[in-house]
Amino acid sequence: MQVFLVGGAIRDKLLNLEVKDKDYTVVGSSPDELISLNYKQVGNDFPVFLHPKTGEEYALARTERKQGTGYTGFTCNAGQDISLEDDLIRRDITINAIAQAEDGKLIDPHNGLRDIKEKILRHISPAFSEDPLRVLRVSRFAARFFRLGFSIAPETLTLMKSLTLSGELSDLTCERVWQETSKALQTQSPQVYFQVLRECGALKALFPEIDRLFGIPAPRKWHPEIDTGIHTLMVIEQSVKLSTDIAFRFACLVHDLGKALTPPEKWPSHKKHELLGLPVINVLCDRLKIPNDCRKLALLVCEHHTLIHNGLSLKPQTLLKLMDKCDAWRKPQRFLQVLECGIADSKGRAGLENMPYHSADYIWQAFLVACDVDVKTIIDKGHKGKAIKSELLKERIRAVTQYKNSSIDRQIMPNK
Repeated sequence: MQVFLVGGAIRDKLLNLEVKDKDYTVVGSSPDELISLNYKQVGNDFPVFLHPKTGEEYALARTERKQGTGYTGFTCNAGQDISLEDDLIRRDITINAIAQAEDGKLIDPHNGLRDIKEKILRHISPAFSEDPLRVLRVSRFAARFFRLGFSIAPETLTLMKSLTLSGELSDLTCERVWQETSKALQTQSPQVYFQVLRECGALKALFPEIDRLFGIPAPRKWHPEIDTGIHTLMVIEQSVKLSTDIAFRFACLVHDLGKALTPPEKWPSHKKHELLGLPVINVLCDRLKIPNDCRKLALLVCEHHTLIHNGLSLKPQTLLKLMDKCDAWRKPQRFLQVLECGIADSKGRAGLENMPYHSADYIWQAFLVACDVDVKTIIDKGHKGKAIKSELLKERIRAVTQYKNSSIDRQIMPNK
């Protein structure tokens, strides 16, 4: 029995990145032998075991043969005669097909070390096109390693386009699509993920709501980049500077989906695109089973982002209605996220990335002022029942009005 460290752990170590998970391939063994050594078997599709002490994954070397459609249409052979090289050739790209023996020696049958040096994401064999999930995986790796200068080999991109044209992307489960997408949203360059998907045709197949935004113009006065799809990618790029939260980045990604429903004769104006986008977001979230926290934040941002841009000119009553609709009193941190999505939206415009944006801070400070109104004081004055709520609103309006009147040097951000 031989044990080899494989895949991402080696790749990330060579790239001087933090190694989070270690996976091992076991050659010349069997399920019975590993179980006798107190390894715990997990999964039924292929033999993977958890180490009895470290909990790390140990998989028997295996080969896979395409039998059906989709990424699940494979039969697995994990016999004791399967070599390390047999196992490595079934992997997706060369930089993921490097192994390390127990003595530290690197085994690199597919020139992954060369491609790490040359910063290339390259498929290993024509068998790459048998698994549609690899379109998403390579797109995600392109996003993750973009900051390091990596690009996709032209011949690999060609195979990704062929995979898309084959129609097999439709065989991917919604869970796997969202799993890869959520990982891409956690990278430092999530916009690259969607750029690559669009380049190979997969964005239209998997995210038609986002793909439809490309080619739709917006007013040049507010959007020098003009194209709504390009603006969307710029906003998701800006979101990385503000938060690591997936829900936040997803909300930034889908905030303008309603613009795809504007009739062409109305372009470049997009009145009421905020409300038009709400059912589109719901359809997308339903189809891909996107978590509720992502959906809820996205809906709030979509509905209110243009109002937030005009926050400096809003009446105190309107500001308080905004806070009510966003349930700011019970969920202040989510309300702050809604406001910060406005920052990403504002800065996601060509040449205006460094423009100041005062509206979000102004609304947040107004919210804090409103929070300072003491309900107990209202009750002590003798107000009861519904009168408490009515008086609380009056006092909050009074407090926000005073704050508004005392603030100076505000720049009203344009409606988008």
